[in-house]
Amino acid sequence: MGLPTIDRSKDIDQASMDVIIGVLDTGVWPESKSFDDSKMEPVPSRWKGECESGPDFSSSLCNKKLIGARSFSKGFKMASGGSTTKKPLEENESPRDQDGHGTHTASTAAGSHVANASLLGYARGTARGMAIQARIAAYKVCWKTGCFGSDILAGMDRAILDGVDVLSLSLGGGSAPYYRDTIAIGAFTAVEKGIFVSCSAGNSGPTRASLANLAPWITTVGAGTIDRDFPAFALLGNSKRFSGVSLYSGAGMDGKQVSLVYSKSNNSANLCLPGSLDPKRVRGKVVLCDRGINARVDKGAVVREAGGIAMILANTAASGEEMVADSHLIPAVAVGRKMGDIIRAYVQSDPNPTATLSFGGTVLNVRPSPIVAAFSSRGPNLVTPQILKPDLIGPGVNILAAWSESVAPTGLVNDSRRTQFNIMSGTSMSCPHISGLAALLKAAHPYWSPSAIKSALMTTAYTLDNTKSPLVDAATGSLSTPWAYGSGHVDPQKALDPGLVYDIDIKDYIAFLCSLDYSIDHVKAVVKHPNVTCSRRFTDPGQLNYPSFSVLFGNKRVVRYTRVLTNVGPASSEYSVSITGPKTVGVTVKPMRLVFTKVGQRLRYTITFWAKRGSNGMGGAQFGSIVWSSTQHQVGSPVSYEWAQH
Repeated sequence: MGLPTIDRSKDIDQASMDVIIGVLDTGVWPESKSFDDSKMEPVPSRWKGECESGPDFSSSLCNKKLIGARSFSKGFKMASGGSTTKKPLEENESPRDQDGHGTHTASTAAGSHVANASLLGYARGTARGMAIQARIAAYKVCWKTGCFGSDILAGMDRAILDGVDVLSLSLGGGSAPYYRDTIAIGAFTAVEKGIFVSCSAGNSGPTRASLANLAPWITTVGAGTIDRDFPAFALLGNSKRFSGVSLYSGAGMDGKQVSLVYSKSNNSANLCLPGSLDPKRVRGKVVLCDRGINARVDKGAVVREAGGIAMILANTAASGEEMVADSHLIPAVAVGRKMGDIIRAYVQSDPNPTATLSFGGTVLNVRPSPIVAAFSSRGPNLVTPQILKPDLIGPGVNILAAWSESVAPTGLVNDSRRTQFNIMSGTSMSCPHISGLAALLKAAHPYWSPSAIKSALMTTAYTLDNTKSPLVDAATGSLSTPWAYGSGHVDPQKALDPGLVYDIDIKDYIAFLCSLDYSIDHVKAVVKHPNVTCSRRFTDPGQLNYPSFSVLFGNKRVVRYTRVLTNVGPASSEYSVSITGPKTVGVTVKPMRLVFTKVGQRLRYTITFWAKRGSNGMGGAQFGSIVWSSTQHQVGSPVSYEWAQH
């Protein structure tokens, strides 16, 4: 991520101490070393938050790093039992994290340096958040039995009043109109107050149009891999060796070949669902399980319960070649679909199939990386197709961060292990990376709006991996697209100095809402201004000054947008435009050169897209880019093209 270089900037380091990140999640484990406040200055005087006490949480547990902790459960209890005194929460009413997820996300965003951190020896090194000097305020809005919308909204409202600068929400459901989207409504109020809001894109990939948190005022974050892996190997009785991944930390199999079984005919047994395995058939054997339906670590527990001694977890077409490492209870190796198919064929064709598993520890400098995670939710945006989502991707696979010591690394009840750090994967992990980086940008540029920060992160993102090749999709092994990675993978160094930004005023967001097919009451549900009118509206929602483009031809052969760029780089700078895209689309930009003479100057350009003859009824989507370049900066925007409405 290039963060050590940024850390050496004393100005940003110092300014970060005044930035407060509100994390809405499952609470916090305050004793974690990631929340150590050594060498931190007193809490900013503007902070209005509190550290709630509870049966298992003392207000004295907060400090100069973890400056606030609150919990919200009224909505959940009312929905569950019809009474605010009934307790279906299965845990104490306090900010304490009994799940681990909230501690993991909070420490990823702004955890302090912790030397010699690891998960049971894996990924050993220094753990740190993105903005190590920023303050953290934890808002527990999710409980063991789930999250409720009104509690999320109550947490967001409280965080806004408390004085946070960044809101990080690694949660969210499906897509809905913005006036029915709790997080979108809360986020609008936050952005209006100058608060940056980062949310997970969702883990429903690689399914098309599976995104959550689609509002344009939210920064929607997908997930990519990092250049670290945890290799593990399955050696079959036919001497063929297959590579996979694992975080298993117990005694291995010592190279001993053991009978391998697979239940192709039984749909629940091949998935290793609870109660599906016949102990007589699997006892003392390695079990081949198909990925899908139940949690990956649950499958290992099912195998162990039935008497199996090890597991090969094989992907099906849904997960492709994506492999996620887990801290399994028994020796276990996860392999991709292609290898899984070969192993499945071997078990079914060999009269005496056997296997042994071995584990390779931690490997660095993996190439290629990043790769777009198969689980990362995909576009297009079904709520507003004219807004390209996700916005960008960040590290979201096999991320080491702090963990709650009240729960095992697998989260399983029958796992007695406890650890201070855990390795997790999901857009829940990529979201706080962006939240922490937004805090650094806020420290470096305190007067930038949330949309300026978002623009800086998007227009400087990269789309080439560490082999200088275009980003690959883990689901297919082929090239990925902006429907999966948005503008690309975040680049913190470049985001600090983007040259130009696409800024968006709150009035622009209102004009955007008014351009949708909403009643004035629907608009008011989001904007919350009693006197709001739709006296100004865009003719097309895509007119919003967004840093990316989603062009729908539909019944129109020509789409024309105007964008405004604000100079945040050198006073005198000159930019020229370059365009890439499919042959089926024509693109013109006027003017093709932008000459800035002062900082803060705003210049506009008009871009016209037209579908060329013969391109009617094109299937799927096609993609391109628009890049404004000067001698020092490149300001990039992805473009998606579709020929029909969703």
